Amino acid sequence: MGWIKALTTDLIKKYDTNNPYEIAASKNIHVCEYDLHEDILGFYKFIRRNKFIYINSNLSEDEKLYTCAHELGHAELHFKLNTPFLKKGTLLSIDKIEREANIFAVELLLPDKNLLDYQNTNLSIQQICEMHGIPKELSHLKKIL
Repeated sequence: MGWIKALTTDLIKKYDTNNPYEIAASKNIHVCEYDLHEDILGFYKFIRRNKFIYINSNLSEDEKLYTCAHELGHAELHFKLNTPFLKKGTLLSIDKIEREANIFAVELLLPDKNLLDYQNTNLSIQQICEMHGIPKELSHLKKIL
């Protein structure tokens, strides 16, 4: 899945940010918050050449950030597919497109260059991931060069 890391690195360089909201805005991807069911974090829709990311308005800021990054992953990797709801219980999904979107989100929110800030600390990768809005359950997806 090194190609996903390369894609996120290119996006960060091109848009000079790893903020998924800013990248989505620059790419004309509409990000909308709605009061969704408590189990639903968000989802991605492709409608008539328009891309939409829907995020549950009841989430914490970290959950919204991760959800936006995950759904941006779908917009970049699977742009013509309407994805199923990202649910709280499906973060560890083995479904290929969900796993790819999770890897995309992890690599976008925690690029390798940011890891250098923590090299002389005793923080675990799980703690570092959580500091960047990544659920600790997904910290194993961070591939360090």
